Amino acid sequence: MHLVFIGPPGAGKGTQSKRLLKHLGVPHLSTGELLRQAIATGHSAGTVAERCMSQGNLVPDEIVMRIVDQRLREPDFACGCLFDGFPRTLLQAAMLDELLIEVDTPLDMAIELKADQQELMRRMLHRARVEGRSDDTPETIAQRLDVYRRQTLPLIEYYRNLGKLVSIDAMRSPEEVFADIKQAVDDHRVAKRG
Repeated sequence: MHLVFIGPPGAGKGTQSKRLLKHLGVPHLSTGELLRQAIATGHSAGTVAERCMSQGNLVPDEIVMRIVDQRLREPDFACGCLFDGFPRTLLQAAMLDELLIEVDTPLDMAIELKADQQELMRRMLHRARVEGRSDDTPETIAQRLDVYRRQTLPLIEYYRNLGKLVSIDAMRSPEEVFADIKQAVDDHRVAKRG
């Protein structure tokens, strides 16, 4: 099963993906983690990624797709995966659809985590303090939220038009949010078998 999480920074995609991974037994594909690995190892894609991320901008699609393509072709991804924080643009979504069709594993569903902007700002500033993340400053958070509204929000309509979107209220407890996600995924699995 291939799933996409969509939501603004701080909506809980990372937290909920960890829970869903245990439930589904598929690997996790976080472009944020892949890009941070590329930065840490000095990979050429990491240099470009670091410059973009430090300014609160999205990493160019071709850099992200190169890393995702390479990862999806590894054997442990043959039965599906959970995309966390990817795709972020309509172009990435179309490129991902093409790639998944190429490897004969089309996308099953997109889960939107909806959240209030002020709450997101509070969550991310707290995360920055707890995790020591230098890329989470009030300025870069505001920039990322603006980038999300302009570039990523159109994905909601894209996946809705494909009949693959499920919207979840992320402003509740993590347990309540996960219960809704799990129900949506389980319902889809039953429908797919039937």
